[in-house]
Amino acid sequence: MKKTIRQVTFDLLRKLDITTVFGNPGSTEETFLKDFPSDFRYIQTLHESSAVAAADGYAQGMRKVAMVNVHTSAGLSNAMSNILTAYMNRTPLIITAGNQTREMLLMEPWLTNIEPEVLPKPWVKWSYQPARAEDVPAAFMRAYAMAIQPPAGPVFLSIPLDDWDKPAQEEIAVVRSIPTRIGYDPDRLQEFADALSTAKKPLLIYGSAIARGQGWDAGIKLAEKLNVPVWAAPASERPPFPETHPLYAGGLPFAIEPLCEKLKGHDLAIIIGAPVFRYYPYVAGSYIPEGLRLLHITDDPIEIGRAPVGDSLLSDAVLAIEGLTERVIARPALIKAVEKQSHGMASYPAAPEEKSNSSVLSAAELFEALREISPQETILVEESPSNLGELHRAWPIETPDSFYTFASGSLGWNLPASVGIALAERDNGRHRPVMAVIGDGSMQYSIQGLWTAAQHNLPIIFVIPKNSEYAILKSFAVLEKTPGVPGLDIPGLDIVALGKGYGCTAIKADTIEQVKQACKDGFARKGPTVIEVPILPAIPPLI
Repeated sequence: MKKTIRQVTFDLLRKLDITTVFGNPGSTEETFLKDFPSDFRYIQTLHESSAVAAADGYAQGMRKVAMVNVHTSAGLSNAMSNILTAYMNRTPLIITAGNQTREMLLMEPWLTNIEPEVLPKPWVKWSYQPARAEDVPAAFMRAYAMAIQPPAGPVFLSIPLDDWDKPAQEEIAVVRSIPTRIGYDPDRLQEFADALSTAKKPLLIYGSAIARGQGWDAGIKLAEKLNVPVWAAPASERPPFPETHPLYAGGLPFAIEPLCEKLKGHDLAIIIGAPVFRYYPYVAGSYIPEGLRLLHITDDPIEIGRAPVGDSLLSDAVLAIEGLTERVIARPALIKAVEKQSHGMASYPAAPEEKSNSSVLSAAELFEALREISPQETILVEESPSNLGELHRAWPIETPDSFYTFASGSLGWNLPASVGIALAERDNGRHRPVMAVIGDGSMQYSIQGLWTAAQHNLPIIFVIPKNSEYAILKSFAVLEKTPGVPGLDIPGLDIVALGKGYGCTAIKADTIEQVKQACKDGFARKGPTVIEVPILPAIPPLI
């Protein structure tokens, strides 16, 4: 008897080591999930956006492709914000959705994904609905290849619900190996090495691709051979270099003119593994200072194409760093120590500290307490945009794979992503504790992730600094001179009740002692803990 499309597809997924599926089931997906294999695991998230973020965190933690199953056009639309983030995070995901029965597609019945290839664009690398049921397994193989090859990212498959029980053809999905690194042009790399060796005052700018490629040690070797300052690229989602290293300067600002100011006094800068540059608020000025040459290394030709300045090289970031280290001429140690910015890798400073007689904690006091009480190996996940300066000042990142945030700026990624990260820590056997610092506003975007954390008994501590406002938007209102904007205050949120409602242990902590005790108890607990901490409102400067 011939195997069905479903059976052949699951056989393929086993060979590709994809046996965990993240999702929230819908009617058009039940035929795929029918008689779900006992050696597979389904991680339910209650909402498609949470499913994508949890899979993203898991894929990053496990360093492999993860799979998401969402519900036809409605579920795919729900998932779009975190598909955007996965694309910018460079995370390899296979995102699937059902579609209506093929016999009815022409009529476009209820819940039809009318243009399935179009809907998730431009935030997927490849989007496809197989022309025939027989093509489904091979489409999965192509999806895997497209997702994992550089630059990695999410792909999408739409599969009509009646395809799964149809008989499969023989040899329709041949497993093949896929390259995951792009080599460099040696002549071009030598040119870059010569430029670094002969420059009078060069600097290095490292990006998140170095962290994704397990390149911390390689990056340190190049920096120490050159003895030059190292900056993190603006708004890096993964730290590329230890923040406590003597050569580390901090994270560059993500606006044109302030970034240019940071580069003044140097004659050469080379950015490796990040775009040129990631900007958000528009502050006019020159991209780079006069007299500075910019070099750029990335594995993404699209990044090269859109860069406004700089001479580029297409290459895997870590391979290029290793090649440069072999070719550059060693430089003497710096006479003057590198000046570190106080807010570390954050793209903008902490809010000015004002004297207050209030008993309410400041963000700085909270984060200092969190770093003090947390085990050294704790993974920090961050989505508290208005407190970045305070957080990175109190909690410098010293080890690889110990900090995660979103590359897109689209809220709602970090809470469910922490679920995927914690699940990966359990599966890979490292079992490092996870702490997610998430603003009370940010928490609302994908709050369903709390339920999944509780259902899987994941030891995550969710710390919710509660300022009852969108403070980061108030910062933009100052920068953009837009007073009187409505909707920037969010009173009346009961974080403890929300946490308990999703099955977590949840408490309110008002003092340093209460925060430390709640964290101590949370780290000893098997399941998730939500800690609401009221903090003083503060408006950080964006530049």
